[in-house]
Amino acid sequence: MSDDTNQFISHFSDDSFWEKAVTYAKKAGKEVIEKGLWLYYASQRPDIPGWAKAVIYGALGYFILPLDAIPDVMPGIGFTDDLGVLAAALATVSTYVDDSVKDLANKKMAEWFD
Repeated sequence: MSDDTNQFISHFSDDSFWEKAVTYAKKAGKEVIEKGLWLYYASQRPDIPGWAKAVIYGALGYFILPLDAIPDVMPGIGFTDDLGVLAAALATVSTYVDDSVKDLANKKMAEWFD
């Protein structure tokens, strides 16, 4: 694993993920939050291997990290880099994002966006 990936993994924690997701849900938008929730809930599966958790925690760590390629405070484009990182992680671990994971994410999204 690269040093950058390890840096992002080290920034991941359940508390920091939820804090960022709740605080920035509406600003980040549904697509970013949905992808983040898919990854988070997939990481909680008992059958997920360590390599997949590392990919997920690296992507979620990037999402949490306040300093990234495009600052999150930039109107309209602040979360595009986060979306790219989350989408790449999803492509890598898509096998573990099943209907049960998506259902959990949909329930949380309904609380925040409906």
